[in-house]
This record gives sequence, C-alpha cells and structure tokens, in this order.
Amino acid sequence: MTSNDTFDSNCMTLTRFVLAEQRKFPTATGDLSQLLNSIQTAVKAVSSAVRKAGIANMYGIAGNINVQGEEVKKLDILSNELFINMLMSSFTTCLLVSEENKNMIEVETEKQGKYIVCFDPLDGSSNIDCLVSVGSIFGIYKKLDKVNSSNVSNALQSGRNVVAAGYALYGSATMIVLSIGNGVNGFTYDPAIGEFILTEKNMRVPEKGNIYSINEGNESTWDSAVKEYVHSKKYPSSGKPYNSRYVGSMVADVHRTIKYGGVFLYPATKNNPNGKLRLLYECIPMAYLIKEAGGLASNGKIDILDIVPESIHQRSPIFLGSKDDVQDVLKLVKKAKS
Repeated sequence: MTSNDTFDSNCMTLTRFVLAEQRKFPTATGDLSQLLNSIQTAVKAVSSAVRKAGIANMYGIAGNINVQGEEVKKLDILSNELFINMLMSSFTTCLLVSEENKNMIEVETEKQGKYIVCFDPLDGSSNIDCLVSVGSIFGIYKKLDKVNSSNVSNALQSGRNVVAAGYALYGSATMIVLSIGNGVNGFTYDPAIGEFILTEKNMRVPEKGNIYSINEGNESTWDSAVKEYVHSKKYPSSGKPYNSRYVGSMVADVHRTIKYGGVFLYPATKNNPNGKLRLLYECIPMAYLIKEAGGLASNGKIDILDIVPESIHQRSPIFLGSKDDVQDVLKLVKKAKS
C-alpha cells in the first residue's frame, strides 16, 4: 500500500485471520472457524441494534426479570435471541449457557456440534441509557461427554479447558478482542466493508500500571485487605497515587486494563460474599484473555482458570490485570488471612 492509498487491498479480516490460524492445525475440521464466524455475525447484529436503540425505542424495560434478579431490557432480550439463533444455526454447538436463561439451552440433535458456548449477550446494559460502552462476552469449550451432549458437566469445565474466548466492545467503535490460545488480538469493525479488521496485534498487558478500577461506593462492605490495597494506591507513602477509573461495564473496564495496565477488582462483599460477577461467562473468559495477554487473574485464593464451576450461574470474586498489581493485591489478601 502506497502513502497515497486510502484503502488496504490486503487487509487482515477476522475471518481471514481465523482461517489462517486453522491452517496451523492439519487435523482441524473447520468447526471452530464456522462457530467464530457465527459469533462475528451475532456481534454485527447486536452492534447495529445498540447503535439504533434510541431511535428504535429499544431502551425501555421489557417487564421481565432475568435469572440474576435484574430487570431485563429490550436490548438484552434482542441480543440474547441474536446470539442463541446464530449459535444454534451454526451446526457447531451442543449446549449454550446465557446470562439471560435460567437453564442451559440444548441444541436440537440434528443441529448439534461439539462445542459449548457460555456467553453474556449484553454486559453492562444498565449503562445503555446514558450511552456508556457496553459489550458481549463469550467462552468456548469442547464437550467432554461424547455420548450425552446434554450432560451438565459439559458446561461445568474449568477455564483450563477453554478453546477460545473473547469479547465485543460497543464503544466509539465496535471491536472484537479474541484469543484462540495463541495470544490476544483486536479487530475493529469497518462498517464501510462490513468486516472486522485486525488493528491490535498481539495485545499485551503492561507488567505494571497506575490505574485501579473498583466500585468505591461499596467500600463499607469490603474486607480489610481490599480496603488496605485501595488506600495504599490512593495515598502511597512514596511516588504518585494511582488513578481511579471505573466504568461499571466489565468489558470497558477490562479492555482499558489490557490496553493501559493496572488492576480491575470486583471483590466479595458483605452483601455478595461469593462475589457478584458470574464465573462461566464473565470471569473465566476475561481471565483467559488476560492470561493470554500476559496478565494475572485470581479470585483471591486461586487462579480463576483453576476453579471448577459447580453451577452454571456461579459467582466469583475477581482480581485481574497487570502481573505486579494483581500480585500486590494477593499479598495483602494472604497477609490478612494469616
């Protein structure tokens, strides 16, 4: 491409990238590429809906309560349906776990494949009315029980078994951040050609940052270690204090953490002793991405990826981000318990 060109005739699209990765595995069937393509289509549709939400009057409460006890908005319902329909029609999945559905969704036998997808179709949707960034999160596993694909154990796998994970961020632009076990890459949507283009190659979390991200409104419910950590960053004995940045949309907060470093904390509280974020479709996919980008993710005791889920909507505390920053938090947690 010359300096006068305005169009890259050899751009790396997400589809092209996934196909190139598939070629590295001679035994690959192409099912994962097909599945990721269906997720890409769902993200394009959700992105379009998010952009049109105000005009199309899709902001309002739909009058239902989801399994988490939260009011479900029209966009939540639409996004969930888009993901479910795209995933089921891809002929690559056997079980789906969505934040919006109380039970697992079993794919019809004639449409079944070998993958399980756990997803949050519209994370941070409570922010949509004030135009704050929202997103979608997904984690992909292979089924364990080849005979009985509806066996719940197929969905209750630790993060060590993740095949691929990613999120879509619907912000000033729409971006998919994806890992299929070989680093993390970011693809920005170009509406002019209707494709996601590779714009962030091999994303890496800085070893140390200067940002902490936590909902400080919950300070009175934190345990002593979290209070001590945040206080040490606000009022350090030497050096500059950390900056506080908290969007309240996990996708936006984690994306910033990958880009700039620092630490994202969603600890257990008195009101939520098991944490608030969901393990299967929030904590594990994000922990997988953070680890692939060179960072750390823990529940305060063990690596998030080592937790074996006991139920599909299980919650967990989470501390993720730059290695040095997460280790600083864990030292204080360990000290408080000794």
